[in-house]
Amino acid sequence: MTIARKRSRSRWRSAVLAIAILVLLGALGANVLRRSRLRAASGPSLSDLTAPAQTQALTIRVEASGTVEPIETVNLSPEDPGRLVALFVEQGDQVKAGEVLAQMYAAELEASLAQAKAQLAEAEAESTRVRNGNRSEEISRARAQVASAEAQVDLYAKKLERYHFLAQQGALPKLDLDEVISEDRNARANLQEAQQFLQELSSGSRLEDIEQAAARAAAAAAQVEVIQAQLDATVIRAPFDGVVTQKYASIGAIVTPTTSASSTASATSSSILAIAKGLEVLVEIPEANIAEIKLGQPVEIVTDSYPDHTFSGKVRKIAPEAVVEDNVTYFEVRVELITGQSVLLSGMNVDATFQGESLEAALMVPTVAITSRDNQIGVLVADEQSAARFQPIKVGVTQDGQTQVLEGLKTGERVFVDFPKGRAPGRLGN
Repeated sequence: MTIARKRSRSRWRSAVLAIAILVLLGALGANVLRRSRLRAASGPSLSDLTAPAQTQALTIRVEASGTVEPIETVNLSPEDPGRLVALFVEQGDQVKAGEVLAQMYAAELEASLAQAKAQLAEAEAESTRVRNGNRSEEISRARAQVASAEAQVDLYAKKLERYHFLAQQGALPKLDLDEVISEDRNARANLQEAQQFLQELSSGSRLEDIEQAAARAAAAAAQVEVIQAQLDATVIRAPFDGVVTQKYASIGAIVTPTTSASSTASATSSSILAIAKGLEVLVEIPEANIAEIKLGQPVEIVTDSYPDHTFSGKVRKIAPEAVVEDNVTYFEVRVELITGQSVLLSGMNVDATFQGESLEAALMVPTVAITSRDNQIGVLVADEQSAARFQPIKVGVTQDGQTQVLEGLKTGERVFVDFPKGRAPGRLGN
């Protein structure tokens, strides 16, 4: 065989081998393309659409928003309308209980008090005089009057005896005798009056006179107390330690107290100042989470004003009655601030996280798997044919995208978290 023929046969074999390889690669590519198209047509796998229910350690946390509010606040007003003559504090000042904050006009009351005190002194002096009775000098003078009256009686008794004798002898006219008899009677009457007066002075004042004088003194003292109380009410004092949060009136304003305070200062304001005591956080907890809130429970508090700080607190009070607003039921929970009293300000918005109990093995599913059907909460569980079956469940807390399942699921059961486009089962309300 010639060299030319050998080279021609070698080229032919190479060409056949190349064609065979191309045919094989084409077949493999077609198979891969067909499988890819079949996979695309069948959609995502079950593992892509579901997630297993798993047990994990869980520290129950309840998150809610709230506001910083004073523990106690009060608007200060005078008891009676009047003119403000002095104001000793400004908005933001710290005050102590009993500290004088403002003064109302009181000149007329001061004059009335002075007059009432004078009347009281007069009434008390009269009561003392009546209670103590008469002085010894007056009693001695009355005794002297009795002695003088007795002497007159003796004198006229002897004179009458002598005139009787003369009249019996016919030496004295009857008219003269009658005159002496009248004088004797008058002397005896004067003696009796002097003796009675001495007895009254010696016995002291009558009980009814003493009681009447004491009553007049008591009435005068009560009047002094009334005016003094009105005068004290013109001095506005702080009822507790706190901070002045608002100033409603200025010096010279006429303040007329009513049941509510004005929000701006004016000549007809109804309050002078507002003061607040301490700070706390008022949080609105939904009805579904209120069972997780306990007195004394620790709370973490953050606010946009201090994003790098976490303040601590504890539950101080849980409202015994729910509040319904816009068809939402919630309970007001008051949180005592342990830290942040000197930093946080009244009116700030905060986020509060209530730290609950820790569970070693809580059954959890993704929150997106939770749905509802016929007013029942549940999940869609993959059955043996990988179809979605609605399973009612009882849920606990939700946090970090996971929801606790209390009843209705077992560990490892897969729940649907997604469906291929257009293949979601029925209409389910989330």
